[in-house]
Formats: sequence, C-alpha cells, structure tokens
Amino acid sequence: MQLSMNVKKSFGDFTLSTDIEFSGNRIGIFGKSGSGKSTLVSMLAGLVAPDDGEIVMDGECLFSSARRINTNPEQRRIAMVFQQHCLFPHLSVKNNLLYGFKRCPAKYRTIDFDALVAVLKLEELLGRGVTNLSGGEKQRVALGRAILANPRLLLMDEPLSALDDSLRFQIIPYLKSVSSEFGIPYLFISHSIVEMRLMTDTVLAFEKGAMLGQTTSEQLARNCMGSSQVGYINLLNLGLPSPVAGLYSYPWGAAQLLISSGSERTGSTAELSSKDIILFKQHPEAISARNLFPCTVCSLFNSGRKIGVELDCSGNTLIAEVVQDAVNELGIVPKSTIFAAIKASAFRLLPG
Repeated sequence: MQLSMNVKKSFGDFTLSTDIEFSGNRIGIFGKSGSGKSTLVSMLAGLVAPDDGEIVMDGECLFSSARRINTNPEQRRIAMVFQQHCLFPHLSVKNNLLYGFKRCPAKYRTIDFDALVAVLKLEELLGRGVTNLSGGEKQRVALGRAILANPRLLLMDEPLSALDDSLRFQIIPYLKSVSSEFGIPYLFISHSIVEMRLMTDTVLAFEKGAMLGQTTSEQLARNCMGSSQVGYINLLNLGLPSPVAGLYSYPWGAAQLLISSGSERTGSTAELSSKDIILFKQHPEAISARNLFPCTVCSLFNSGRKIGVELDCSGNTLIAEVVQDAVNELGIVPKSTIFAAIKASAFRLLPG
C-alpha cells in the first residue's frame, strides 16, 4: 500500500496540517489524545473532508481540492474499526458480519466467510445477539465485519483502548492474523507504545496537528524511554515454565528466568521495564535478586536525560536504563561485560 496525504483541516483553534508519503502494510499512527490521529484517518476514510490538499492511495486520487475530487466513503473501499464496536444491536452476530459483505460489489468479494469466522473463532457465536457478548467478543465481531467488507485498507482507530489489559492482549493476535491471513494492509492508531511495537513496523508520530517524523516502532520506544514513567518496556518471549522453590523458571532463549507468578501449562510474553534492571561492574558476592546474567554491551543511546544500554544476555536482547554518572562509574562501553540483576517480581506476564 502506498499513500500520500498533503492535507489541512481546522476545527476552531486546532489545525491539522501534514504532508506525508509512505508505503507498507503495518503502519502505526502514534500520538497523544488531541494530536490529530483520528482527524487524519477520518479524512482518509472520507468521513471528514479536508479544507485543502490532496489524498492519493495506490495511484488513485481520493481527494483533491484543486481538482474538486472527493470520492464517496463507500467507493474508497476503506474499512474502519473504532474504539467502540458500533455493532447493530438488532442484528445477530452472523448478520452483523455480513452487513458490509452484502454491500460490497461482487467483483471484490474475495474473502471467504467461513475462513474468516474460523480465524476469529466466532463459530459458536454466529446465532447469538450482540448485546450479551463480552467486550472482546464484540471487538472480534466488529473486526470481522470490517474485513468482510473486503477493503483494500483497514483503519483501526484505538480499537483496544476501551478494553482492559486481559482483553487487550487477547485481541492483538486476532488483529494481526486477519491482516496477514487475508493480505489486507492496515493503519493502526494508538497512544500506546507497547501496542505500536506489537502491531506495527513503521510509525508516524504526531503532536499538536503536525507529524514529528517517521520511524520504526522499536526506535519510537527507545526515543520515548527517557520521558516515560515506565521507561522502555522489554517484551520477552518465554517458553513453558516449571516450578522452582516457590517461583517459576521460564526458558528464555538459552537462558532461564525466575519469575514470581506463572502457570505450568503455558508459555507467555512478559513485560520488563528498563528501570527494573540493575547493572554491576563485577559479579556481586551476594544479591537478593533471583536473576543475574553476564551480558555484553552492544550499544548505548541517549533518551532525554537517561542512557539506554542495549545488552546481549546469552543471545537475548535487553534494554536497561541508567544515568550518565553510572555509565562513567561502571565503565559501560560497547563490547564490555556487565552483570544484569532482575528481581523475580519485576516481570509482568501478559494475558493471552
């Protein structure tokens, strides 16, 4: 998908003015509330007309103030998934799913209904009404309805913000799988850096109606580390755990992590803040933290007033954060050896 948007839109004291051009299938739009994210995608979808400018997608002009072009929303073949599911309460799950499908011209109907239902695991819900579904089930139905409209682009406007953490991390695999399974590119809008890293490759960062820049989701997380209260969040893929002395031992690549909570039945993804990693110049004689690794320093980077330290720990990557004085006192330079200590209670297992 290739997209260029040179547009301007004003609402009272707020003005969105941007000139962007990008390509890709997993694009993130990142920014705080009020930065212009929703306005941008609403103009792309045709729900809001720009005051001035031009929108071109895959070589087709969707809007041009100079040429007086403004393609109707239904002709743009762009589907949206919102914060709220916006399902039709008088229709069953099946009929909600088929709503866009029936209105899609037959020549564009390439997505098989049964295949989508299987991907989203909606088989047992088809005959039910939507009013008694859980929040996660409603969002899966809303996603299915959007996909069955056979769009050429899917816009997801903070689709997880209304869900609690448990549902949020259950829905993310569905969001990713339908895009990859059916070959539909998407723009994912969020103010969550973790969601950006899980859902996107390229990120467009917005603030006060202007684009700050284009970057990767990983670089975005590093750039924001110094200004974030939670620091940089390491996302660790863990294997199946086993109980050890009141803790759980999780395989983490070639290493083992001792974590306070867990289940013997499933592996997981764990969050670990860069703030919760303590660095030592030498192996400590004794320490209460249950995880201690010799690591090689790969690189250092600046983020606000903090220094990020990229570590190679038995083939696994960790980002720790320290201040400049600590870098000097510990002699932290690329290729040096440092010891990283982490409490068993510092990890947060993501629901899933």
